[in-house]
Amino acid sequence: MKAFFCSMVLIAGSGGAAQAQQIGESEVAYPAKAIGYSALNEGDNQQAIDDLLQGHVSRHDPAFLLNLGQAYARSGRFAEAREMFRRAARKRDAVDLVLADGRVVNSKLAARQALATVQVGLAAR
Repeated sequence: MKAFFCSMVLIAGSGGAAQAQQIGESEVAYPAKAIGYSALNEGDNQQAIDDLLQGHVSRHDPAFLLNLGQAYARSGRFAEAREMFRRAARKRDAVDLVLADGRVVNSKLAARQALATVQVGLAAR
């Protein structure tokens, strides 16, 4: 099974992001800035959005969807964040994601948790 690295700050509860490295044949390495790692880690949400949208990662990649959703949520763009998290949750195949804190989480579970967090945040407004 492939392991994807993803920021998932809403789930991890920290401001950090993880960056992919080619460690084994079952893991995916991303080009610099492709999944918004540096910008998310620095709290620069607009730069993360720009990096993600200008990158060459598939728009169907769970790490892309979750990190873009994360950047949208942090920017107050909650409808767009929910859509990214919904897309990740609806993916046919689940993959393992390596979170910023090193935990490995199923992509569908991560997406559902992120979606619930965004919805709870909206309800509290």
